[in-house]
Amino acid sequence: MATDYDAPRNKDEDQNNESLEALQAQRGGGAKTAIIDVEDSDTAEGIDLPGADLSGEELVVQVVPPREDEFTCASCFLVRHRSQVAREKNGEQYCRDCEG
Repeated sequence: MATDYDAPRNKDEDQNNESLEALQAQRGGGAKTAIIDVEDSDTAEGIDLPGADLSGEELVVQVVPPREDEFTCASCFLVRHRSQVAREKNGEQYCRDCEG
């Protein structure tokens, strides 16, 4: 039997016609509180809030040059092992994932 989704619904078809208060009472009586997993060693200084001003922060990263058996894909810019080279064109190497 075809269903006309544009037709108005009949009140007889609505199985759950309960109020919001009745539904909340069935679930346990109201809003639940979120549980936040915070360790004892966490401090307010270690938590970055969205929109926080990080202009005074400095990022320290140690840059390691590629090894002799590695290359950087010219498409995805990931460092891969030489065995992952699929194509080399104009001195640029492309990995299997980008060529596949």
